[in-house]
Amino acid sequence: MRETDVIVIGGGTGGYSTALRAAALGLGVVLAERDLVGGTCLHRGCIPSKAMLHAAELVDGIAEARERWGVKATLESVDWAALTATRDDIVGRNHRGVEGHLAHAGVRVVRGTATLTGPRTVRIGSGAEAGSVWTARRGVVLATGSRPRTLPGLEPDGARVVTSDDALFAPGLPGSVLVLGGGAIGVEYASLHRSMGAEVTLVEAAERLLPLEDADVSRYLTRGLKKRGIDVRAGARLEDAVVHEGGVRATLRTARGEVRTLEAERLLVAVGRVPVTDGLGLAAAGLATDARGFVPPADWSRLETAVPGVHVVGDLLPPPSPGLAHASFAEGLLVAETLAGRAPRPVDYAAVPRVTYSAPQTASVGLTEAEARERGHDAEVNSMPLTAVAKGMVHGQGGLVKVVAEKGGGRVLGVHLVGPHVSEMIAESQLVVGWDADTADVAQHVHPHPTLSEAVGEVMLSLAGRGLHQV
Repeated sequence: MRETDVIVIGGGTGGYSTALRAAALGLGVVLAERDLVGGTCLHRGCIPSKAMLHAAELVDGIAEARERWGVKATLESVDWAALTATRDDIVGRNHRGVEGHLAHAGVRVVRGTATLTGPRTVRIGSGAEAGSVWTARRGVVLATGSRPRTLPGLEPDGARVVTSDDALFAPGLPGSVLVLGGGAIGVEYASLHRSMGAEVTLVEAAERLLPLEDADVSRYLTRGLKKRGIDVRAGARLEDAVVHEGGVRATLRTARGEVRTLEAERLLVAVGRVPVTDGLGLAAAGLATDARGFVPPADWSRLETAVPGVHVVGDLLPPPSPGLAHASFAEGLLVAETLAGRAPRPVDYAAVPRVTYSAPQTASVGLTEAEARERGHDAEVNSMPLTAVAKGMVHGQGGLVKVVAEKGGGRVLGVHLVGPHVSEMIAESQLVVGWDADTADVAQHVHPHPTLSEAVGEVMLSLAGRGLHQV
């Protein structure tokens, strides 16, 4: 039996951030990963999908150049092989970078499956070190991530019925696609397919897209997607799907009981993700999942389970952890510093930003208007369209800035954005919400002109009673 200070099971964003920080604090670290370090985010999620969405933005830009700016540009074709090669190169360089960081930090990466055989013991079940057993003096960190959720009776076949993983690495795009699920993943893939020329139907069982976001943001997003030609069917549930030679025939039932039948070459199931705990050996460590499959912590300030020395990060955590890569980075830092004997601040989940990289994009942090009122805040809301500032007119894609705050120039409770490039604007608002800043204080900040961020500044000025251009 071998010993080390910390054993991390899973090399995704939560796992490798834990390993790197623990090693930097002088701890011996073993990181067990059965696939590739970097995990879902790097290889099957955040990075490759955003590379594809950037390519989609370039395709959309050609149409805008021609139709709005008089640039006589035409799209001859999309070289799918070249596009995916660029995507894969970006992923590969990032992967090599992560491996290099781990090696430089002195983290021992064990390639193979890892199973708990006790609270602090792990057996390697495959790979070059199969059969070896490790003991952790300080603790074990579970970071095995998640996989796409599937629906009973609608198992993906990789061709006609696909998950986001399948769609990302398909040899080409279909002429038509029905996207089932109007959360961030479904909206992004609907946007991507539409940019590349597919006919897209986007179905969401809830009454609106992005049901966890502010209602006004959802409305603006839906308007933008419809303007692009995406058929949005909110408040509709899938009753049946039949795969045939030409594609998929889906039967939907609306909230009013109406039945609709749709045809598409491909059905993309994007109804969320589920934690990966199979083969992890939770029972041997005295652990169990909750009803949703998560591994809940007993102490959120340390992300430690009911079994001392066993910590959890990333997609294994239930809400309020949002299941986002950047949140798992913060969780990894917290756990590493805890294992090193420090007393780090708990993760402030209320100040974790949320982004959907569609066209238009959405970005938010903090409470929605409805949440603020439900929690008893004496809330004041102010908003303005992005086209109210000059740079918004230049982009010409519409959009919205909405701020929820306590009345009388009080604390900023939430910031909600929809429009072009708002993913790059939300970091300022993360600081505002995370530091409990007042609108009166934030109104003192001078925003560069001309930028989209001026709209955020103007809304803050208005909430502080100093607005100049509110319309």
